[in-house]
Amino acid sequence: MAESMETMNQAVKVMAEREGKYLTFILAKEEYGISILKIREIIGMMPITSVPQTPEFVKGVINLRGKVIPVIDLRVKFKMAATAYSDRTCIIVVEIQGAAGHIHMGCVVDAVSEVLNIRSRDIEDTPNFGANLDASYILGMAKMEGDVKILLDINRVLNADEVSSLDQTANENYKNH
Repeated sequence: MAESMETMNQAVKVMAEREGKYLTFILAKEEYGISILKIREIIGMMPITSVPQTPEFVKGVINLRGKVIPVIDLRVKFKMAATAYSDRTCIIVVEIQGAAGHIHMGCVVDAVSEVLNIRSRDIEDTPNFGANLDASYILGMAKMEGDVKILLDINRVLNADEVSSLDQTANENYKNH
């Protein structure tokens, strides 16, 4: 009885943690959301300095008010077809938790949509896509007005090695300038 109560308390806690405001954005005609608490700012496209020997999804680094920030293309990270950037393409600067603390990272998205207040009752767990697909970076599926928005756990979009590598790349690039 105590175990089932603890399991239920954990489930309620997880549901409550997912509830809140989300910045929604578009990638390949699908809508995604990231907790507004993880968003630092939204900027228009700007020159990105490519960094050799980085994974394909890493576009490079930008200089944002004197701070060098790594930039990834979420389309490429999610293995979607690449597309030319448009006037709606932008960079969402997020703060993720890395081994060495908080890291700022830019995510290129097709367009930003809106900020939504999503209630826990409107969020379903991620469906099981099979054993070969890692969907741990998906926080849940938000049901909104007959549509579904994929809520991302931005801390899990990149694995620990990728985060560490990006942080190191940004720091090395900063020291070289």
